[in-house]
Amino acid sequence: MIGMAREQRLARVFVEIADSLIDDFDVLDLLQRLSARCVELLDVAAAGILLADARGELQVIAASDEHTRLLELFARQHDQGPCVESFRAGEPRTNIDLRRPEAAVAWPHFTPRAREIGFVATHAIPLRLRDRVVGALNLFHTSVHPLGDDDIALAQALADVATITILQQRTLEQSHVENAQLNSALTSRILVEQVKGVLTERWDTSVDEAFTAFRSYARAQHLRLTDLARSIVDGTFDTSVIPAPEARV
Repeated sequence: MIGMAREQRLARVFVEIADSLIDDFDVLDLLQRLSARCVELLDVAAAGILLADARGELQVIAASDEHTRLLELFARQHDQGPCVESFRAGEPRTNIDLRRPEAAVAWPHFTPRAREIGFVATHAIPLRLRDRVVGALNLFHTSVHPLGDDDIALAQALADVATITILQQRTLEQSHVENAQLNSALTSRILVEQVKGVLTERWDTSVDEAFTAFRSYARAQHLRLTDLARSIVDGTFDTSVIPAPEARV
C-alpha cells in the first residue's frame, strides 16, 4: 500500500508538471513546487535547486524552505559543497555523511553551516541533458537515511524533468525575444509603475523611496522585478513582508 501510494503521488507530480508546460508557464513556480515534491517523494527533510546563469555561475532558484534556500545561497557564495561539485562534474554525489571528518575537510564552510541547521546527510544530483549541465538538485536529511538505488534513480528523473523544463523555457524565451521584447518591456514597466503607486500610498512615502524598497527586496530575494510586481498587482503576494522605507524625520 505504501508503494502504491508513492506511485500515485509520483503519477500526480508528472501530470502536474506536464500540465504546466504551456507557452506562458512560470518556470520559477514550477521549480519551487518540484523542490517540495522531492521532499514528499524521496522522504528527505529538504530540497533545493540551483541554476547556472548566463556566466555559468550558480544561483539559487528554488528551495523547499527558507533554511535550505539560505544554505544553498551560502554554498554558492563560498563556491563549495556537494551541489557545486555535482554541477561542475555533471555527476551525482549521493549519501554524503556530513558528520564525517572528511566532509568538513572537503567543504570547511558549507559543512558546519549545514550541521548548524540540523542536516546530517546530503545528496546532489546534476540537472543535465546529455552533455549540458544547467544546475543541480540538492537533497538533505536531518537523520541518517541513505537513499537506495531506486530513490537515486527517481531523484535523477525529477532532476531530468527540471532540466527539460528549464531548457524549454530558455528556448521559448529565445525564440520569442525579437517579437515580444518591446511588448514585454512595456508590460513590465506598467506593472512596476502600478506597484510603485500601491506601495507609495501604503507606506505614505515618496515614489522613489517606495521603488527603492521594492527593488531592494526583489534583489535580496533573487526575484525578477516583473514577477514580483505581477504577484503584488494580482494580490497573491503579501507586501507586508517587504521592509518599508525608514520614516522620514
